[in-house]
Amino acid sequence: MLSKGQKINDRYEIIKNIGEGGMANVYLAQDTILDRKVAVKVLRGDLASDDKFIRRFQREALSVSNLSHPNIVEVYDVGEENGSHYIVMEYIEGKTLKQLLKKRESLTLTEVIDIMTQLTDGISHAHESYIIHRDIKPQNIMIEDDGRIKITDFGIAMALNATQLTQTNSVMGSVHYLPPEQASGKGATIKSDIYSLGILMYELLTGNVPFKGDNAVEIALKHMKDKIPSIRKQDPSIPQSVENIILKACAKNPRNRFDTAKEMHEELVHCLDEEHANDKKIVFEYPENDLDSTVPIPTVTSKKKITKPEKEKAAEDTDELVKEIKPEDIEKDEDDDEEFFEEPKRKNTLITILAIFFLLLLITGAVFWLITTREVKDVTVPNVVGSTTEEAIEKLTKAGFTYTTEQKNSDEVEEGYVIKTTPKAGSTRKKGDTITIVESIGGTYHYLEDYTGKNYTEVKAKLELFKINVLIEKKDVEDKEKYKGKENIIIDQNPKFDKDAEEKTKIEEGDSITLYIPNIVNEYPDMVEEGWSLSDTLAFTKEYKLNILVVDSNSTTIPVDKYNDFSNSKIIEQSRPKGDAIIEGITIKVKINATYEKPKTDNETSQTPNDQTPTNE
Repeated sequence: MLSKGQKINDRYEIIKNIGEGGMANVYLAQDTILDRKVAVKVLRGDLASDDKFIRRFQREALSVSNLSHPNIVEVYDVGEENGSHYIVMEYIEGKTLKQLLKKRESLTLTEVIDIMTQLTDGISHAHESYIIHRDIKPQNIMIEDDGRIKITDFGIAMALNATQLTQTNSVMGSVHYLPPEQASGKGATIKSDIYSLGILMYELLTGNVPFKGDNAVEIALKHMKDKIPSIRKQDPSIPQSVENIILKACAKNPRNRFDTAKEMHEELVHCLDEEHANDKKIVFEYPENDLDSTVPIPTVTSKKKITKPEKEKAAEDTDELVKEIKPEDIEKDEDDDEEFFEEPKRKNTLITILAIFFLLLLITGAVFWLITTREVKDVTVPNVVGSTTEEAIEKLTKAGFTYTTEQKNSDEVEEGYVIKTTPKAGSTRKKGDTITIVESIGGTYHYLEDYTGKNYTEVKAKLELFKINVLIEKKDVEDKEKYKGKENIIIDQNPKFDKDAEEKTKIEEGDSITLYIPNIVNEYPDMVEEGWSLSDTLAFTKEYKLNILVVDSNSTTIPVDKYNDFSNSKIIEQSRPKGDAIIEGITIKVKINATYEKPKTDNETSQTPNDQTPTNE
């Protein structure tokens, strides 16, 4: 642990400790050369003594230092002093999304869209430079006071992934955002980051991660097998276009996900546009249970030269990227450790022999299995109509079938429940055959809810998706101060919601509903009684976008360019009495306790009362 005043590299003077974790301690420090505050992350524990990790960490951190994006924390320096390995980063005055969620529980839809738009923009920039984060979670994302998002810990996340390090705290913290392919032991790709972004978006909207368990293994299995819960069932005001982004990002089968973070970013930018108001629930092209499918990796372009370490890093993620890098694009890096790039040639022959041996074993085993295995028995397709999709999957899997899903509208079957299966219940199929589950995404109706306390603009938009007529009316309230700043909150509705009713009230296309918001009318004060000056009145009219006419005590109109000359004059009359409603754009006339002398005309200045007509003498 470093103490206040201690210097690292005779440059970074420690101010205080600002964070501790399983991988590093974070300090606020002063860069004495550039005279700026920085964050210094010092690796701790076993990480600092793992040579392979340190080499990987330094290379990845230096690679990240070449990134320049407003939503990625800048890395200034990476080094080592007296056995302590450190990374110097931009200091962010803000909090992590994890801290924000603990305080707020969940965020508003517009806040989430804004945060996710920034995140996908930053991650897209990293992907274009062949950098995969691999550990996207709220703890690794900072939010500044002005709302700007900053992504942190690229280097540590990548180094940890590469060296297979497993610290209990970091694993349990990250497994909630772990893509199915990584949970099953496969390598990370850019689509792994996209999955984690989808899980994060789900958490920001609902306040909870979708998959929970008593241990990391249980949670990882849920990522691999369980369908992500519907956010619209938890909050029907969330548009389908928004849920579709989460469903696509969190698809089990990577082929059903967004191809790039940029593609996800574009959908976030436009998901609340009017053209997406009637979007249907997304239907996947590929079976979700087919996790062994080959995942195509989109080509990313970058104008910068590709260094040899970057090529090696890309090769570790996917062979496809290696094919796209031409030999002439590679720059020689004299400082790289050769063990990261070359395999001793003498191992090649042994590996080939072993591969042929195991291949022969597999072929022999397969032939023996075909000869000795009995014919697969027919199995009756169980009846899962009316069950939830999750229950249907469980029953079909237990019966020995695989499954795929389709979504359809239904006025009879509630959203999330099974309409039918193909083949239908009662028919017989072989074990291992695929059964298609047809899931209801609801009909053209909606169930009445208690909308009080919600923002009327969001509720109105949601109801209009079902082509329901929504009327907004203002309703008088006794305590206007109570509702200041809450002018858009619904305080009543018609028809009313009866929580004790045995059956839910169904509202359909063409029905009408009235939402009431507080009638908080701004009123004119008594300027005369309260001793307002003309300066006060001018500020008032500017705030409420009113026109003003000023006259003096003799009712002479004062020109606008002379108002400043009378700024301290008191108001002695006002045309709009105290208590009148303030309406934007109208004119208020005020009289001040001063006299304005109109400038004289040319005729008036050429003669005086003493002037006499000249006479001949």
